[in-house]
Amino acid sequence: MTSDRNARLFVLLGVGALWAGALFGVVGSWQHVVPGIFDAVPFVKARPLHVSLVVAWIFMVAVGGVYHYLPQLVGAPLHAPRLLRLHLWLWVATGLAILGSYGMGRFGGREYWEFPPWLGVMVGGSWLLLVYNFFRTVFKLKGPWPVYLWMWATGIAFFLFTFLEAYTWLWQRPDDNVVRDMTVQWKAYGALTGSWNMLVYGTSMVVMERISGDRTVARSNTAFLLYALGFTNLLFGWAHHVYPVPSAPWLRLLAYGISMTEWIILARIIRQWRRTMQDAIGQRDHVVHRFLYASELWVFLNLGLALLISIPAINLFTHGTHITVAHAMGSTIGINSMILFASVFHLAHGAGKEPLPNSTSLRWGFRLFNGGLMLFWLSLIVAGMVKGWYTVMTDMPFQQVMERVVPFLAAFAVWGLVLFAGITVLAWQAVRALWWKAFWERGRHSSVPVTSLSPTNLP
Repeated sequence: MTSDRNARLFVLLGVGALWAGALFGVVGSWQHVVPGIFDAVPFVKARPLHVSLVVAWIFMVAVGGVYHYLPQLVGAPLHAPRLLRLHLWLWVATGLAILGSYGMGRFGGREYWEFPPWLGVMVGGSWLLLVYNFFRTVFKLKGPWPVYLWMWATGIAFFLFTFLEAYTWLWQRPDDNVVRDMTVQWKAYGALTGSWNMLVYGTSMVVMERISGDRTVARSNTAFLLYALGFTNLLFGWAHHVYPVPSAPWLRLLAYGISMTEWIILARIIRQWRRTMQDAIGQRDHVVHRFLYASELWVFLNLGLALLISIPAINLFTHGTHITVAHAMGSTIGINSMILFASVFHLAHGAGKEPLPNSTSLRWGFRLFNGGLMLFWLSLIVAGMVKGWYTVMTDMPFQQVMERVVPFLAAFAVWGLVLFAGITVLAWQAVRALWWKAFWERGRHSSVPVTSLSPTNLP
């Protein structure tokens, strides 16, 4: 099936983007500790390369999963397979142009989109192909949608909205000011993460359903309640980013209230924790389950951190420190990447029915990945606590404050190497499996009618 092969190529290239993004992350972390250590790639280039490649990993693997799973879930072929191929190659061409612009030192954008704005037209245009293909395909489904289809639909639609909103700075108003500009920018980027969370969390529910064969969870009232809560946070939870900005007081109060509603999710995680541990003991040799189990652990840890830094009195100390970076790393690596790796290995090897190659290497990669990430995360939190305390509570010059932070940044850089080693092992195993599936087993399932597939026997 050509469309499925292109979906796997999306995932394969996404895994490559993760490895390259992690490499530039290692370069950037050591540049903080030993200035000038990598003169060929200065920090001004290493940072956007790291950020853009890791964001590409999230979107490419999530989108590749949508393209792969959607026809099987709907029971009908993808509406326009040729548009999938066009989307893939537009995305690749745009990505290469972005990397080239960074290499030549040509920027011009902001935050996640630091590349020249004209390249954003290609990103948005390629996304429109996904919007069209997804909705024309999903509307073929008869009956109510399970929650993961709602999550995907929401993430796909709102990515386009937040992406366009992030470029509103190109059209300056005559009465514009820095407060409005910063508020709109942080709103767009905060909601953008909510958009990709919808794509990733929807993928996690698909994988769990396919492994267990239980189709009731994705159609339960609880699942839709959590979806509604996540959607609310997508719309309003971004505002905790702008606490230091002199914006309207009601905006801060709304953000605080919305952020605190996430206690509902935390309470549910704690209540289900013992049951999940028992399930994990029974399936400890299933690599996909291990990644999903690890993602739940990281949800527990990172949600606790997120709730704390959403409290204004604490945010005063943490905003702009390495604690904010720890929260971002815990979300993108600890939660999103664990789920995406679960999807990658499930997509490559099926619902536990095929033996995983080099299981010893996978176990070591998993351990290095999680162990390195935990120590990496804790180093950032301690560094942020030190910086926040001396910045707020003393009159110490910034340079002296950072001198006290350097030992913890050195630890962060060292554990980053361990994390990178884990990513390298996992990425290599994933690439081998995906390459085999995409190019050496092309006709394996071509004789199976799409409508005959069910969550318990899908490839």
